[in-house]
Amino acid sequence: MIRMILRQFRIQALVAAILVILAAIYLVHLGRDVSAARDTSQLPSQYGQTMLFLAAGFGLVPALIGAFWGAPLIARELETGTHRLAWNQSVPRRRWLAVKLTVLGLASMAVAGTLSALLTWAAAPVDQVAGDRFSTILFGARGIAPIGYAAFGFTSGAVTGLLVRRTLPAMALVFLAVIAAQFVVPNLLRPHYMPPERVTVPMSADTINQARMLGSITGGPVVGGLEIPDAWVAYTSKLLTSDGRQLSDAAFNECFNNAPKTGATGKFGEIAVCLGKLDLHVDMAYQPNRRFWLFQWIELALYLGFSALLAAVGLWRIQHRVS
Repeated sequence: MIRMILRQFRIQALVAAILVILAAIYLVHLGRDVSAARDTSQLPSQYGQTMLFLAAGFGLVPALIGAFWGAPLIARELETGTHRLAWNQSVPRRRWLAVKLTVLGLASMAVAGTLSALLTWAAAPVDQVAGDRFSTILFGARGIAPIGYAAFGFTSGAVTGLLVRRTLPAMALVFLAVIAAQFVVPNLLRPHYMPPERVTVPMSADTINQARMLGSITGGPVVGGLEIPDAWVAYTSKLLTSDGRQLSDAAFNECFNNAPKTGATGKFGEIAVCLGKLDLHVDMAYQPNRRFWLFQWIELALYLGFSALLAAVGLWRIQHRVS
């Protein structure tokens, strides 16, 4: 049976092998260029955008696996009616599905793991200098977590095809579902894998000028983009006064719109000076970079658990409901 599955899968496997080889050639060349750089402090500016682009592209791999490998796996059999022949052989339905999920799921994990290992190696010097390992896009393209993403993408595609029974709708649904999961998990689940560490940061004029954003659409006392060395900032409060209360919108807008002219330089100039005189602070929650590999293992286990649950649903469905 495994030989038959591999024979049916040979075209997809050949295409995947060619793409992985091409990606490997490029990443090895890129990694050598990065390692040969003399001024390592300039690596983020030289290669940061390239690494971000590659991470974003590789982030689509689980969704593509789900759409092009997982979704047609059963849906095409149901559409063409060939499932009747397959399920009337000596192999029970559940075993037929379990073997397909296992063999092709492992192939999906191998593809994602190979690409992730190559990119992790090529980007290691850049990541070390930049100190940014937890951002949504970069974290999802490094280490071992992509192996779990691929397993989830493939399994969700196969089960979606089983439930929807039509190939093209299943492909579209699973592609969108996997992309959505890759945004939901980093923002809603990942910050809470472990209790974050917390710190109170005084908001001097210099600190405010280090922020990427000041204010909001509604004019509220919001400061964004503050960084903590070697850490992922998961939460930043609004500007708080010395007694722990939120700075009033009126006081913030007064500095924002009518700051005294001091000739101050910096990103926010007189606004930063005005706010810096109000004895403000923010409360921040963060995950230190030393937890990177622990979070990678947690996320891998999470996605493998999701995949196992989906596989169980598929095995139950194929036995009891599909005719």
